[in-house]
Parts: sequence; structure tokens; C-alpha cells
Amino acid sequence: MNSGITGVFVSGRDFSPPADTCIDVLNIGGIEPESIVDGPGFRYTVFVQGCHFRCPGCHNPQLQNFSGGREMAIGELLCAIKANPLLDGLTLSGGDPFTQAAACAVLAEKVRALGLSVITFTGCLWEDLLDAGREDWLRLIEASDIIVDGPFIMALRDIDLHFRGSANQRLIDVRRSLAAGRAVILPLP
Repeated sequence: MNSGITGVFVSGRDFSPPADTCIDVLNIGGIEPESIVDGPGFRYTVFVQGCHFRCPGCHNPQLQNFSGGREMAIGELLCAIKANPLLDGLTLSGGDPFTQAAACAVLAEKVRALGLSVITFTGCLWEDLLDAGREDWLRLIEASDIIVDGPFIMALRDIDLHFRGSANQRLIDVRRSLAAGRAVILPLP
């Protein structure tokens, strides 16, 4: 189900990280320190800055531009997460976390080491993420418990869906999917 991927390109979009990419820092557009809408439980949501998809009707169009946002150290984010004992996990949203996959993976690995779950949203399809053969993408996939994949499609918008905006987007159980060699969808409405 490849949607036009070539090397680091997905559907003609270049996901190459900038030459000066640092894995100790994320360029973020915002934080929601206590979210109940970005996944199950009480979550710390990081909205990364930058997205190639530019989906019509995007919920966060201000996060599409790569020149916006502000740099934030992974350590600073981790300290804020550790400071809240009520959190169930981290949600990486955006923008698209796979545009900063190496740094997102570092944060996700540290959060999972705390015993918290990680959900990662992306406009990419699960199959394209795996087919790309990128080590930084695979590392972020493996550091996530759930991937919500697929671009937002306005014609498929459904406000009754849990944790996603349009019916094409899937909630993928990462561990079971990697073991099965195919996307295993979580049974949420």
C-alpha cells in the first residue's frame, strides 16, 4: 500500500531532517500538559512544529510551517512529565512528529522507561513508515505504543471518533502490528 514513497520522500514530501538537527531538542508549537482528548487517560501532549501534509481543514494549521515554534530541550519536557504523577502517558502530535523523529524517539523512550505510554500521530500511513527504511522512523515507531496514522481528510471528518479526526485514520497497536507484520487496529469506536 505504498503511496509514492522514494527514499525519504512520502507522496512527494521530503521528510529529511534539517542538516543542523539535534536530538536533544525539539522544535515545538505548543504543549498541553494535562490533556484528556489526545489519547486514553491523562496525557502530556507535545505539539511539534512542522508538517508537510497541509491537510485541508487541519486542526492545527499554525503548526505546519517549519520556521515557527520554539526550541525546547528534551530534558525540560521530561522534567515536566516526571513532575505530574497523574499522567498516564505522552502524546506526540503536531505538526508531524516524524519530521523530528530522532528527537521524538529520544523523548518517547525516556517516557516509556518511566512506565508511561506513548501515542504518536502522523499523516503518514503505517505501511509507508515501515517501507521507508529510516532508522529514526523505526526508532520512533518502536518507542510508541499506539500510532494514529493517515492524513486528516475533511470529507471523512467524524467528531464522534475517539482520538482522531477522520474515519481513514487508524489507531494502530504498535507491538501487535510489528509482531504480525501488518497493521493491527485497536478496537475503539
